[in-house]
Amino acid sequence: MIGEVAVIIVVAAAVACAFMITDAWVDRHFLPDFFKTRSVYRAWETAARMGLYGLGLVLAVLVRPAVGALAARATWRGFARAAPPIILALALSLMASEMVLRSTYWHVAAEAPIGAEPKLQADPRLGWVFAPSRTARVAAGGRLIDYVFDGAGNRVPRQGGAPDLTAPTIVFAGESIMFGYGLTWDESPPGQVEAITGLQGANITVVGYSTDQALMRLQSQLPRFQRPVAVVVLFTPTLLTKNLTDDRPHLRPDLTWAPAKKPVRLEAIAVHAVPYHSQAAIDRGVAMTRAALKAIVDQAHARGAQALIVTPQFGPEEPAARALRRRILDDTGLPYVFVPLDPSWRIKGDGHPDARGARAIAEAIAARLQAAGVGAASRFQASAPAR
Repeated sequence: MIGEVAVIIVVAAAVACAFMITDAWVDRHFLPDFFKTRSVYRAWETAARMGLYGLGLVLAVLVRPAVGALAARATWRGFARAAPPIILALALSLMASEMVLRSTYWHVAAEAPIGAEPKLQADPRLGWVFAPSRTARVAAGGRLIDYVFDGAGNRVPRQGGAPDLTAPTIVFAGESIMFGYGLTWDESPPGQVEAITGLQGANITVVGYSTDQALMRLQSQLPRFQRPVAVVVLFTPTLLTKNLTDDRPHLRPDLTWAPAKKPVRLEAIAVHAVPYHSQAAIDRGVAMTRAALKAIVDQAHARGAQALIVTPQFGPEEPAARALRRRILDDTGLPYVFVPLDPSWRIKGDGHPDARGARAIAEAIAARLQAAGVGAASRFQASAPAR
């Protein structure tokens, strides 16, 4: 009886979880994703619900009587002999898995193992930065792309092509999309804005960065440039999940610095695979994001430069993403430009914007900066829906 009741409790829990997984629940706890459409989440939701119902049925019909029969024949002495080896084996397997993960990944949030190209190196304040003064060759979209880095770990057009720190400069901050992952320098958003406006572009972005990391990177790099004319940072609600991670050095909502938490790697991998977030965690992430973006704008204005947040969106904007965009950007009065992208403008097998997507982003940036009096207006014609 005890064995069968235990199985019935598990069945009830599975069915309760299946009832709990609704569209509204998914929208509340799973943030929009730049690389996945909402239809993917809906498919996962349906699969999870059907899987839980199926699990409950199998447990109730097949497992329950078998467990009852086994429990009826079992003795406490037999249980006492069998349990310790099983528990020990499970514990050792978990410990071995944890040790392997700790020796392979130093930051789950970095989204790259140690030694992957373009090479990252640990940084005590930012978490990670690009290794300086080197060239990395990476296969992306069926091509080999060369990424060249100067002595500050910033991407530059070519070897020896470090930016002129005395020239009028547009400084670009952000993560892999603004970096131009999978694109040549000339195809990247900074490279294309540079070509359109005739102004030097400084690419201080780092792959995998959250908004608070972009702010800290800007704080360390912007003082190097004597004549910044604009600061451009990429943010979209579909990348907000990065801002909720704390397995890296991060900023709290009041923008005070906090060291990386050291989670159990198995737990961190599970959270990375199933990105569930409580409403309280999302609210904290929204508060930090608003504060960090405002600080970026203030940093630019303090140097006499224009500030612009660029928000790309593949395909129709989902209601959840629109609500977050308005909550973070519109309600705060931050200067931004919304850039719709054709869903086909992705690097094959990767998901990042291809050269056409980067062109749309660059034209939107250039048009907005030209309207603010930055750049040579005669050198380009572009338009984009601004907010």
